[in-house]
Amino acid sequence: MLPEKRVFDDRRPLLSVVVPCYNESEVLPHTHARLTRVLASLVGFECELIYVDDGSTDGTWDLISSLTRTSATVRALKLSRNFGHQRACLAGLREATGDAVAIIDADLQDPPELIGEMAALWSDGWSVVSARRRARSGETLFKKASAYAFYRLLNALSDQPHALDTGDFRLVDRTVVELLTAIPEKDLYLRGIVSWFGLPETSVAYDRSPRHSGESKYTLRKMLSLARHGLLGDSAALLRLPVYLGSAALAYGVTATVARRDLRKFAGPGAFGAQALALGVMGEYVHAVHRQLQGRPAYVVEERITSVSHPVAVKERVGL
Repeated sequence: MLPEKRVFDDRRPLLSVVVPCYNESEVLPHTHARLTRVLASLVGFECELIYVDDGSTDGTWDLISSLTRTSATVRALKLSRNFGHQRACLAGLREATGDAVAIIDADLQDPPELIGEMAALWSDGWSVVSARRRARSGETLFKKASAYAFYRLLNALSDQPHALDTGDFRLVDRTVVELLTAIPEKDLYLRGIVSWFGLPETSVAYDRSPRHSGESKYTLRKMLSLARHGLLGDSAALLRLPVYLGSAALAYGVTATVARRDLRKFAGPGAFGAQALALGVMGEYVHAVHRQLQGRPAYVVEERITSVSHPVAVKERVGL
């Protein structure tokens, strides 16, 4: 059943666009120009831009600060250090006040022009509008293959279905934002949690472009970290791995004993490898629980510029 169309009789709905940034000074002026044109064309919406500087070490924050002085629709948040893409997105979501909120990276690999189509689908009643990648231009064969395999592995192991080939470029309803920002988890895998909510979701397909300029900040280490958070947070399959390994070893032992085979070769490296793998998986879950129980904030806000009428940033040292 299709969702019901949203109706706003007395006002235009507010659309917030969250843009996490990390060392994007080269591309940011082009990103802002395209986003501004797109939002100006959405005559049925009031719009705001929220830039989140995730601990950049170049001139990104200076550029963002200058944008707040030239546009009343731009708001800015500076994190005290690099906390990571997912936490920067979360910071922007908590800052956003829109009836609908879109997340888009600053590197222009995801086209801002798609936001209009996503906003139209939200107006039709969809709670989540994901952007699904048909092609990934400018990326290595390894990155394309690993992303393809990861999404399908996660979907197979997860306790709930995931939208395939989608990143964090999406538009969500206010209800989804409130659910996301109320979750006390520190290491969020946002796209997985959005799917977990089970609210009405649709997608739009697009071809991903190469970076406009600069280099990707998503290193192999960061990609592996994101994949680990996704697997640990959305699936108990890895936690059950020791059961599978133990059952397989037991079955092998029984079969070998019946057949009167020599178990000494298996009992050495094979048994050790299985035990080490099982303990490693358990350790990952224990570490995830430990990080959650530490009680540290997901991030720390260093500066916020909330209005063009107050160009001096308000400094904060309280993690949100």
